Amino acid sequence: MKKNYIIITLLFFAFLITQQGFSQSNFSNASTQQNIEGLSIYPNPVTEGRQIIYITTKKNFAKNIEIYNVLGKQIHATVLNGKELNISSLSTGVYILKITENKISETRKLVIK
Repeated sequence: MKKNYIIITLLFFAFLITQQGFSQSNFSNASTQQNIEGLSIYPNPVTEGRQIIYITTKKNFAKNIEIYNVLGKQIHATVLNGKELNISSLSTGVYILKITENKISETRKLVIK
């Protein structure tokens, strides 16, 4: 009987060691956070009256740009093939830029003074 108890205990510990568990952190591999490599937005903050900002990345693929106000309402959307984005239609304030390049998205804050 004592041998069975020891064997069962060893098997139980071996089972626990080999299990990855069911916590949420183990599922993060399926949805790893990816960043757009070399993403840069300048100048930021922008002085009022400036017409263009530059959005650059390392790979410089076409980028989908969505601009939201601080209430979350989309106010502008465009596809950017170069690096110059015309912001002449934006007034002074804080905006959220959602940049998507090659199926990877990032959000950044844009401040216009």
